[in-house]
Amino acid sequence: MSTPFPFMAVVGQDDLRLALLLNAVSPAVGGVLVRGEKGTAKSTAVRALSALLPAVSVVAGCRFSCDPAAPDPSCPDGPHEAGAGAARPARMVELPVGASEDRLVGALDIERALAEGVKAFEPGLLADAHRGILYVDEVNLLHDHLVDLLLDAAAMGASYVEREGVSVRHAARFLLVGTMNPEEGELRPQLLDRFGLTVEVAASREPDQRVEVVRRRLAYDDDPAGFAARWADEEAAVRSRIVAARELLPQVRLGDGALRQIAATCAAFEVDGMRADIVMARTATALAAWAGRTDVLAEDVRQAALLALPHRRRRNPFDAPGLDEDKLDETLEEFGGSDDEDPDPDPDGPGGGGGQPPQSDGGPQGGGDTAARPEAGEGGQPQASGAQEQQAVRAAEPFRTKVLSVPGLGEGAAGRRSRARTEHGRTTGARRPRGTLTKLHLAATVLAAAPHQRARGRSGPGLVLRRDDLRQATREGREGNLVLFVVDASGSMAARQRMSAVKGAVLSLLLDAYQRRDKVGLVTFRGAAADVALPPTSSVDAAAARLESLPTGGRTPLAAGLLKAHEVLRVERLRDPARRALVVVVTDGRATGGPEPVALAGRAARLFAAGGVASVVVDCESGPVRLGLAGQLAGELGGTAVTLDELRADSIAGLVRDVQGTHGTSRRAA
Repeated sequence: MSTPFPFMAVVGQDDLRLALLLNAVSPAVGGVLVRGEKGTAKSTAVRALSALLPAVSVVAGCRFSCDPAAPDPSCPDGPHEAGAGAARPARMVELPVGASEDRLVGALDIERALAEGVKAFEPGLLADAHRGILYVDEVNLLHDHLVDLLLDAAAMGASYVEREGVSVRHAARFLLVGTMNPEEGELRPQLLDRFGLTVEVAASREPDQRVEVVRRRLAYDDDPAGFAARWADEEAAVRSRIVAARELLPQVRLGDGALRQIAATCAAFEVDGMRADIVMARTATALAAWAGRTDVLAEDVRQAALLALPHRRRRNPFDAPGLDEDKLDETLEEFGGSDDEDPDPDPDGPGGGGGQPPQSDGGPQGGGDTAARPEAGEGGQPQASGAQEQQAVRAAEPFRTKVLSVPGLGEGAAGRRSRARTEHGRTTGARRPRGTLTKLHLAATVLAAAPHQRARGRSGPGLVLRRDDLRQATREGREGNLVLFVVDASGSMAARQRMSAVKGAVLSLLLDAYQRRDKVGLVTFRGAAADVALPPTSSVDAAAARLESLPTGGRTPLAAGLLKAHEVLRVERLRDPARRALVVVVTDGRATGGPEPVALAGRAARLFAAGGVASVVVDCESGPVRLGLAGQLAGELGGTAVTLDELRADSIAGLVRDVQGTHGTSRRAA
């Protein structure tokens, strides 16, 4: 087994280390979500935490890690007699992004069920993680069906498996830790709220600290065991402090004054539900225990708010994370001071300054909530030729859009937009497997084998099976698509009110793409050329930022925009051939600039029709006299056209529009 990088050797990232340590003191805090750019020691710090956790006592031979002092009465391996158990290190179980449902929750042992005629349950990762850490790297890329299972287990502290004739319930209380890079997409709000704390991390810009990071990493790579030995004393000290804080935790008093501050803070920042109040209370209590105190102070409430609230106040993926610290201080001051608190706590006491983690000699503090996350599109507005270029206008308020879906049955990544054959979803039938069997249709397999049992000489309880008896379950669900926006930013769209409405429509479609787990891309055209403002990505907030800073002006190179989009799709098809595309062209249909711009745009549009690419044209033409150019463009694309008004979901109740890729027609269903 390889030697992990020592937790105390991580340079800076004090907020990250503090959040992890608070969860080690009080697992009831609810876990940590670590957000930040790549290469900021997110995974390194999380993996190092398991070495600091105290050992757990388990019932010998129990696959579900029952506590011998209070064994689970419904444990599948039970019943267990209360008594002495065996101690083992706390586990850190990693959930891979591509894990199957069976691997997560467990499944029926098909081999024993068919060969021996008995129901045998094979535990999954949730059972392994009980009383330990469940770590999900790139948690924002986790499939929706796995997210739902995690939500259920985290909420109930137990995993329920009801499938294929098996009914099993076992305890699954774990510390949920996830890491993610926001550039690759955001989390669903339901899962986001399940994380007790969140931390924003960023690489330090201080040369001295960066030098120390490199120095320690090189030393670890050269001699992992020797490097870990040099940090053994500090690791042991922190481990002892965690044990002491756990023992002190039940004695910590959360007074009415602190509770009022917590409630007032959550109300002031308009967070949804009551989970934030509960998490803040548990975090503040853990901070006091970590600091060696039995009373919760205002500084504990403040630190708890900085860790527990930023991710809960986001209303949509386009909101910037973070907390207004001036508003926080005003709220705490207004509702503070009613308990018998020490007005001037000793900064050099056992708390180490109000809950801060032990400091290594790694230089200045790095990462944490005070580090601003760079927004996509910073660094100035794009430059373009043409004297008529206008400054970027703000997008209008987004609205709920109609569902635009790709026709037919795909086989792409799991999502919520278009119909697809998926590994997860409702079972629609069975077929003979082509290649490796992945999802057994048990009933169909038994039906195929049953007529041949006498001829095969069956004598025991199990079925006599042949390879030809096996049946693969066919399932239908929803897939995510690549939604490629092709936005006209030319002078014909440059009226401020009109462009604001157009940006609002695109922003609405981006929000819809976020909710349906799509990848998005953005191509813009104006002046003399087209640009890929954002290559295909899962980060819709990056697309929104690029859209917000988009200026307008110049001629309308429609053909260039379509050709650029066609090239983007060609490259993306090589990278992800199973993901189907939906092209959304936002334009008034005009084409100017260069020789025969209209004819050239028509030829470019017919490339999409020839390739069977699903497309829709959002007609932005306005005024009493309309030329209908966007409708003509939609016909050449082989798609359909909708106006900005028709795009709204409430314009015609219940309308669902399927964008036809080859016939240029649309189906409407109530």
